[in-house]
Amino acid sequence: MNIPAFITGTVIIIAFSWLYSVKHGRFHGIPRFFAFESIYILLLLNIKLWFRDPFSVIQVFSWILLCLSAYVGLAGYLHLKNHGEAENGFENTTKLVISGIYSYIRHPLYCSLILLGTGIALKDPVLYKILLGAVNIAALWLTAKTEEKEMIDKFGNDYRKYMQKTKMFIPFII
Repeated sequence: MNIPAFITGTVIIIAFSWLYSVKHGRFHGIPRFFAFESIYILLLLNIKLWFRDPFSVIQVFSWILLCLSAYVGLAGYLHLKNHGEAENGFENTTKLVISGIYSYIRHPLYCSLILLGTGIALKDPVLYKILLGAVNIAALWLTAKTEEKEMIDKFGNDYRKYMQKTKMFIPFII
């Protein structure tokens, strides 16, 4: 692994987590740091293997997850940006968004990161990389749970009702 790239990326992730979440009392940025960091480490570990054996079943599945990640992430971001009436960045919405992709899952951006981390881990599915993928999933689950408490504080019963109607990450399942 490229140590200078690791250190530089980690500093950027820490700064992002602080500036966009923790500084403003949105503490879901703390577990989200570990999700971003695990994805970044997986990327650094697997970058040289990205196109190795491109038509194997595991590589094709990895690419499907990566493409799905891009779709879900873009759909979630654009819908939140266009309908959330954000204040101080797109993440701090003043309006509860429950339409579009948000009518199926509450956390499409975190779902996208789960798909991304899993897709990258599958580029070279050895035990320690699969464990890093599991850290990513656990960190994003904790991020979502922490953020949901913040959303209940912000939107009250409207968010509780929304939670009853939608799943966290996978429509109709979880």
